[in-house]
Order: sequence, then structure tokens, then C-alpha cells
Amino acid sequence: MKMSQVFSRTLREVPVGAESLGYGYLVRAGFIRQLGAGIFSLLPLGLRSIRKIEGIIRDEMEKIGGQEILMPVVNPADIWKETGRFYSIDREMSRFQDRVGRDMVLAMTHEECVTDIARFEIDSYKRLPQLVYQLQTKWRDDPRPRAGLIRVREFTMKDSYSFDRDYEGLKKQYLAHYHAYFRIFDRCALPSIAVGSDSGMMGGKIAHEYMYLSPIGEDTIITCAKCGYTANRQIATFVKEHTSEAELPLEEKFTPNCATIEELAEFLSIPKTKTAKALFMMGTFVDSTSGEEVQKLIVGIVRGDLDIEENKLQNAAKANALRPAHADEIKAAGMEPGFGSPIGCAKDVLVLVDDSVAHANNLVAGANKVDYHFLNTNFGRDYTGEVVDIASAVAGHLCSVCKNPLTQSKGIEIGNIFQLGTRYSESMNCMYQDEGGVRKPVVMGSYGIGVGRLLACLAEEYHDESGLQLPISAAPYQVHLVSLIKDTAIAEQVYKQLEDAGIEVLYDDRKESAGVKFADADLIGIPIRITLGNRSLKEGKVELKLRANPLEIHQIKLEDLTKDVHKIIADLQRAIHDSMYEREVGDEI
Repeated sequence: MKMSQVFSRTLREVPVGAESLGYGYLVRAGFIRQLGAGIFSLLPLGLRSIRKIEGIIRDEMEKIGGQEILMPVVNPADIWKETGRFYSIDREMSRFQDRVGRDMVLAMTHEECVTDIARFEIDSYKRLPQLVYQLQTKWRDDPRPRAGLIRVREFTMKDSYSFDRDYEGLKKQYLAHYHAYFRIFDRCALPSIAVGSDSGMMGGKIAHEYMYLSPIGEDTIITCAKCGYTANRQIATFVKEHTSEAELPLEEKFTPNCATIEELAEFLSIPKTKTAKALFMMGTFVDSTSGEEVQKLIVGIVRGDLDIEENKLQNAAKANALRPAHADEIKAAGMEPGFGSPIGCAKDVLVLVDDSVAHANNLVAGANKVDYHFLNTNFGRDYTGEVVDIASAVAGHLCSVCKNPLTQSKGIEIGNIFQLGTRYSESMNCMYQDEGGVRKPVVMGSYGIGVGRLLACLAEEYHDESGLQLPISAAPYQVHLVSLIKDTAIAEQVYKQLEDAGIEVLYDDRKESAGVKFADADLIGIPIRITLGNRSLKEGKVELKLRANPLEIHQIKLEDLTKDVHKIIADLQRAIHDSMYEREVGDEI
């Protein structure tokens, strides 16, 4: 491709609102352009990179037996009503009606659609196992799109779905995906880790996320360096040490201006571990068959030195959504904001008590009266509730597996895998007949990779102060040919020679200065740059350098150019391949 004909153009200034360097470079290099909040167009360079990533994904999916299909983005709402998700998913799912008034949705994932297909295609154990996948557009009306392709509303996803007769079969397909995903990310040269995760709206009990560790990530990853325990903080567990003592009588104490745990502990000269704090949230509960919504006040109780993980709280409550409770809602239930506890609260309040509190004695908690607290509160005696793990893990807490200190880091989710079980097949009557003629629900798995987000993470991982440095496996072209000579015939001949040899070339034939051409080459970040200069050509040579090593310049003989370029490309590809390795899979799978 000649740069004089490339549809997109490079930009010198960082776009307004670019929250990360990688996003800024993708825009400046002409890979993407924003149309609206969380909505982007892929321009020729960006689409070429995406197609390469998709090629890697297809190759690895087919190696584990995947068959590619393509399902509609627009779904009739009836199939989503069968599973209850038409009502249970909040406004991230866009709903509309067609011209005759039928409810429709824009698919944010395709479990319902693929199950609808499977219940007609799979009727016997002889038709199992099966694995299908697609590369298709998804729509999620995310309220907070950010960082370019990192968090968008419209995106392309590779989603695959496995069908088995039993959980042993599901485990095999899950394990195959577990390793295939690492191979995909390794071939893209993107470092990744797998962490235990929450299954969220997908359902099922076992799930893993693949994370690219980055300071701009929104997920917090909890890790134990000694035993290897790794989990998203949304589900991470840790040791909560406690000591038992004899219960003391409940006592009301005047505690002026002590609306926080820190103020309370200082006023009473006690450690925060001797206190209990409350979080008041309003939960939305949706009937999965009628769509009727009910609001309910939820009180989460945790030890004063800990914080509540809202995702754990929502899962424990089985709520569809949470929001902070208003002061009047808290007071209406017989509790006082800033000095609240479940002691004496209304009966219809859902009380969720962390085990750090349930297994402790004589904690200080709110007396539901301004400037007053109760001393010596005890769960089971003074109030009741459901005992759950709702505490948030942080660095320094002790690992629940080996009791060594945990660490934490930020990450960006680039893939996920779920063991769905029979959650969709039972609700949608996707059954098979076994050898004895008994009808049983198909056992399913679901597996996703965000294709555009993968490119965005590569841009975050591979750049310098001048622009992108994309790996050979994902760069739009292999070679950037920069001509600084007046004799265009020679440049055209070199360009044709490279292309005829099967090398992907972006040829800068523009009438621009050397400085502009070099700046654009650095910005676009193609791995190999070949420069045609008057002085070098007089010696029968061209200048070659790698984008990843900008200070190292090689003089290549013109007659050896295609051979040497092929060798360099092979070396770059081999370096990526040699860095790949199989991960061990623990008992958690």
C-alpha cells in the first residue's frame, strides 16, 4: 500500500480526552477514529491489525475443534425472556420494538441465541460434544466508556460456546480454552495472567478472567507470590483472624462527632478491629418472569478495619443492581446514617454480616442515634442476618491458601471463560437423549475475547515517546518503506520486489520531508523500516532498522534485500513463538 493512497492521516497532537498513551497513539497513527462516546471506526491500518488478531484467534479456535458460525446482533426478546435475562440485565442492554411491536434486543452476548440454535441441532448424545464460535459485533450501553478501545459500547468479540453431555466433557473443553487463550495472547505478544473471577450475569459457578496488567486497568488483581493464588478482588478471599471472648452486656455510649470508624476508634482508644461498620445500599430485585422490580434496603456489616466489596455484597443479596441508600430511606428503616447498625432495624431490611463480624465478640457499632454508639454488640444476640464473605481483599492481608501476605495490581480484562452448566439449557429446553432414551439438559460453557481491546492493550504495552512499536504478529504491515530519493522508478522497483516476495509493505511515496516521513514511520510503529537514500543506493545498499531498536541501523545490500527481510521477519516471529509456554492448571478448574 502506498501512503499517498492511505485513507487515514496521521495527527501531530494528542486528541482531547485521551486517557492513555496507547489510545492517543492509535488515534494519531490513523488506526481509529471516534464517532461517539464508546463508538469507534476502524480505519485501514487499524482494521489490518484487527484482521491479524482475528486470524490468530481463528487458528487457535480451530485447533481445539471450534466451528465458526455467525449469529445476528438483533435478537427477538422472547429467547431472552426464556432465561429471565431480558428483565434481570439493567440498562446496559438496549431494548426496542420492531414495527409491529415485538420486543427486540441488541445482543451484548449470545448465550440465548446459540442455545436456541442448539436445541434444534442437538437431539442425541451422538451429536455431542460440540464447539462453535463467532467473531461478531456486540453492543453494551456502558455508562462510562473510557480509554479508546479499552472500554467501549460497540465492540467485536470472539465468543465461543461448548456443548457436552456431562460436566467431565465441559471440564475438557474449558481446559482446552484455558490453554488456547494463553496461546492467542502469547502469539499476539501480549503478556497475560489468568485469575479466578465472578461469573456475573453469565451464571455458572466457575469462571476465569485473563488480565493484562496495567496501571490504567480498572480491575484489581489480588495475588499471593508464594502459592500462586490469584483472583479478581471482586471474589478474592483472605484470612480474617479473630479471637473469642465472653460476651459483655450491651451498653450505650455517648460518642460526639464520631461519624467515621477512625474518629470512633480514636475517641474510645480502641483498635478498629474492635468496631463494626455498616454500609447501606438499596438493591433492585427483578422478577425474571414478569420484569416487576422491587427495591429493598440492604445493610452490609463488616469489621471496622475492613471495607465491603460491593460485588460480593450484590451477589450475596442476589440483587440485580445496587445504589447507595438515601438518608431518608435509612431513617425510614429505623437506622441513623453515620451512627447506624441493624440493631432494632425494620424487619424487611436485608442484613448481610461478614464472617469477620459474625465470629467476633463485643464490637462497637452504631446505636442508631446521632452521637451514640453501642459497646459490646454481638451478632446472634443483638441482631441477626445472613453470614457471608463481603469483605474486600487488599495488599497485606494473608492468603487464604498459605497465609502469606497478598499483593495487588491493576489489570485490564482481555478474555473470560465460564462454566455455564445447565443454566441456559434447562431454561430454554435444550435437551439431548442419552443411550437409555432419557432426556437430559446439555451442559454448556461460554468463552469470550474482546478483539479491539486486545489491540488497545498492545498499544499500551508497545510504544515509546515517538509512537507505536507493534509486534510483527499484530502490526498492519511488516515493512515500512521510506523513499528519500528523487528517482521514483527505483523506489517503485524496490516496492514491487518486496511485494512480489510476499512481504507486506507500506510504501511512503509522498512528497514530504525526511523528518515528516520518519516521524510518521515511528508513530505508526511498523516493525521493520527500510530507507532508500541517495548515498546508500550509490553503494548498492539500503538502510534497515527495527522499530523496537531505533538506534541500531543496518546496511543491507540491495540484491540481498528480500532474503534478509524474510529472515528478519522469521526471527521476529520466532522470538514471539519462543516466548510462549504452557501454563499449569490448578485444582480450581
